[in-house]
Amino acid sequence: MCHLCARVSSPPAAGREPLYLDDLHAGQRFTTVSHTVDEEEIREFALRFDPQPFHLDAEAARVSLFAGLVASGWHTAALTMRLQVESGPPLAGGIVGAGGRIDWPRPTRPGDTIRVESEVVKVRPSRTRPDRGIVTVLSTTLNQRDEVVQSLSADLVVPRRSPPGRPAGAP
Repeated sequence: MCHLCARVSSPPAAGREPLYLDDLHAGQRFTTVSHTVDEEEIREFALRFDPQPFHLDAEAARVSLFAGLVASGWHTAALTMRLQVESGPPLAGGIVGAGGRIDWPRPTRPGDTIRVESEVVKVRPSRTRPDRGIVTVLSTTLNQRDEVVQSLSADLVVPRRSPPGRPAGAP
C-alpha cells in the first residue's frame, strides 16, 4: 500500500447504501472523516506531481509567498477526493465529474487536519438520458480551525434508481 493511502483514517465505502439521483435533494449535507497531513506526505506528493520549492524545501518555502511549507493545491484536491470516496456521499456509480470550479483560498500546511463538508445544491434529471441526471455539489474542505482550504463546486453524473416509465431492474 502506498504511503499516502495508508494515512487516510477511514474504512472503504463498501457496505454503505448507494444514493441514486432519486434519493438526492437540494440542501442534503454530508461530512467526511478527517485526515492529518504531515511534511513527509506533502513532500512525497510534490516530488511526484508538483515539484515546486515551496512544497519540497522548508527553507525555500519560508521565503516564498506562503512563508512556510505548504501542500500543493492538487494534493489537497486529491485528499478531498479520497475522503469523499471513502466517507462522503455514497453515490451510485461512483463520483463521476462532469465539470466544476475549484478554489484554494488558503494553503494546507503540515499538521493540518482536514475534512470535507458537502451540500447538494441542485438535482436535475437529464432531458436526453432518462437513466441519469446531474447533481451539483458544493464541497468545502476545512482544516482543524474551520478555515476553508479548498472549495469545489462540481457537477456529478448520478444514475437514477430506475428511469421514469421503466420498472426497477428492467433493461
